[in-house]
Amino acid sequence: MSSIKNEAKINWGILNSIRGQLEQRAIWLALLNQEAEKKGLNPAEFGQDSIFQCGTMQGKSLSGGSSSFKTLKKNLFSLGARLVFEMKIKEATDDKLSIDFHYCPLVKGWQKMGLSDEKIAQLCDTAMCGDRGIATQFGGKLNLEKVIAKGDDICQIRFVKE
Repeated sequence: MSSIKNEAKINWGILNSIRGQLEQRAIWLALLNQEAEKKGLNPAEFGQDSIFQCGTMQGKSLSGGSSSFKTLKKNLFSLGARLVFEMKIKEATDDKLSIDFHYCPLVKGWQKMGLSDEKIAQLCDTAMCGDRGIATQFGGKLNLEKVIAKGDDICQIRFVKE
């Protein structure tokens, strides 16, 4: 049973429906990992690279040729996304995008599965490879200063230029 604190403060219809879809995707990732392990494969050896590649594809689309993190904010972190993850944009410049997430539906999906905190942290790190891939398309990298899946109260997501 997870001891991670991850409870949504904003709860209403459409947000909960979207969160449910994200929970489902998180469950897919966990089940894919479990099946790989059953077959003697290490999911980290291929899963992280695959998700990173997906992130680079998404980042290319999101950037529209721009390298400004202001463009990423505009194209990915819409009002809807900010509500779903209960995000607060702390800073948005050409060279840095700082966002605090106060809720994570992916973590909630893994918690509902009854996964250990260690497994939740591993799956989160794999899922974040997509965001790492997105960052590269803006000439940057992703720093995670705090992570809900590791027991922190928020995720501090920092996209920064390399």
